[in-house]
Amino acid sequence: MSDKIVRDSSTRYLRARREEGTSRGAFDTEIRKLGSVPRVETTVERNAAPEAVAAILGVEVGAEVASRKRRMFRDDSLVQLADSYIPLDIAEAAGIEQPDPGKGGIISRMAEAGFDQAEVTEEIQQHPATEAEATALGIEAGTLLIRIFHVGRTSTGRAVEVTVHTLAPDAWVLRYSVPTS
Repeated sequence: MSDKIVRDSSTRYLRARREEGTSRGAFDTEIRKLGSVPRVETTVERNAAPEAVAAILGVEVGAEVASRKRRMFRDDSLVQLADSYIPLDIAEAAGIEQPDPGKGGIISRMAEAGFDQAEVTEEIQQHPATEAEATALGIEAGTLLIRIFHVGRTSTGRAVEVTVHTLAPDAWVLRYSVPTS
């Protein structure tokens, strides 16, 4: 696995990119472009929103939300942990409380239900791996990891998704393009 995974945030959320071929979402497309096989293990449940997530989603602290916890593999290597939190009304309307949301992933299902993400904001930070992250990723606790805090919003400004992406060290290249005019 010498080629790094390119996470190109300037295009990864575009519908055409998410739904290329038989793609199940942006990660699927990124891995297939490298000639590798993507695999995602997903657990979907309802639980209390973490405090920071609740504030962004506009729900009370401790309010129940749909959560999608994913372990994402390139071939047999775990390369990403991704935990998504979605308000229940949106999860129910979009039918995304099952592990496989279908072609284009949950963003496409949300759009079909009238919750099209018009804006995505991502904050990138480094943080030391927790014991659980270290065990999952096969690294030492304290190893610096990249964490991407992703928020998807509709054209009215409503936050419809918060996802915390934790990336395996040395597996990724993050790419962004910003228009200058």
